Amino acid sequence: MVRSVTHRSFSSDHNERLEFLGDSVLNLSVAALLYEKLRDSPEGELSRVRANLVKQDTLHALAVQLGLPDVLRLGEGEARSGGQKRPSILADALEAVIGAVYLDAGYEAAQTLVHRLFAAVEISPQMQAIGKDPKTELQEWLQGRKMKLPHYRVVGTMGLAHKQSFDVECVIEELSLIERGIGGSRRSGEQAAAAAMLVRIQSKAET
Repeated sequence: MVRSVTHRSFSSDHNERLEFLGDSVLNLSVAALLYEKLRDSPEGELSRVRANLVKQDTLHALAVQLGLPDVLRLGEGEARSGGQKRPSILADALEAVIGAVYLDAGYEAAQTLVHRLFAAVEISPQMQAIGKDPKTELQEWLQGRKMKLPHYRVVGTMGLAHKQSFDVECVIEELSLIERGIGGSRRSGEQAAAAAMLVRIQSKAET
């Protein structure tokens, strides 16, 4: 399991092969989940919803919820540049964890993990409206509840001038919630923070 959270910047014994395996297990598990949950949906609709669930933004937010940023093993340079918050690294690590569970305990255990990860995510045929970025989705969620829009602010920058990473906070004052994300631009950092916030509010709605 240690290998699953080891980035190639840390060691030659890294998680990329597990990520490859986990990607396939994830797609099959999500397909099975949607087959059961959306019984009346045609194949094209199921494919669109699955694409929404397994995209980087969704996996990044789930990885944050799972606590992967705290256990990632990164090389010194990658750690200094904020790699523990980078959406691509976290999404890959989550897939690698799923792959490791599959190898250690079999498909049933890996499928159970995937279903638990998505338990707090609202899955419906309306998710076919893919293309909505996390900021838009969060804005619409708040507007639908007559709440004020979130505030975004850069709380830090890392890396060299030509390859900076932006650490961004997303704040919903009415709910007293703060989430953070990191990206290669201010906009992508805001999107990452919004994705983390969406997972947070969807989890709260389930409890």
